[in-house]
Amino acid sequence: MSDPTVATTQIRAFVERIERLEEEKKSISDDIRDVYGEAKANGFDVKVLRQVVRLRKKDAAERQEEEAVLDLYLAALGMKVPSDNA
Repeated sequence: MSDPTVATTQIRAFVERIERLEEEKKSISDDIRDVYGEAKANGFDVKVLRQVVRLRKKDAAERQEEEAVLDLYLAALGMKVPSDNA
């Protein structure tokens, strides 16, 4: 990378690629926001939908571990109502 012209060309190419990807990312974010808006307009709880999307990204073992830790913390704070099955 000793030739300044080559370096300049590469830098410009990287920056332009990043700019295109940033624009695509913004467009996708806008699309996702629109879908959540549509869900809300149809009476769905967007906060819960976001939680469901987050949970679906995790495998079952990871979800179970997080739920167990959450239950433990809630119980420690007196916020967990004991279930009849326990």
